[in-house]
Amino acid sequence: MAMDTLSITANAARRIGEILSGEPTGAMLRISVNGGGCSGFQYGFDIDRERNDDDLLLERDGAKVLVDETSLQYLQGSVVDFVDDLIGQSFKIQNPQATSSCGCGTSFSL
Repeated sequence: MAMDTLSITANAARRIGEILSGEPTGAMLRISVNGGGCSGFQYGFDIDRERNDDDLLLERDGAKVLVDETSLQYLQGSVVDFVDDLIGQSFKIQNPQATSSCGCGTSFSL
């Protein structure tokens, strides 16, 4: 996978697979970037069964992730990870484009 494309860690792929196993056949995780949040932009995570023409489909270890073309511009070079720490379990996006992010890691600014 190219360095400038979004990538998924093995931990994230495993967790996505667990989530999707409880969904209807054909379900995929959609990651999006939306305006809002405490830092200007926020990440969205949704279950989707439809792939749009402009969606990038990423697959790793059976996990399928969709990212629309607009969101992908903000996610270039990012790594999607899943962490389980004292604060709790969550998806974390390590985004090299973000100049700052909030403490909870769900929003960022460019």
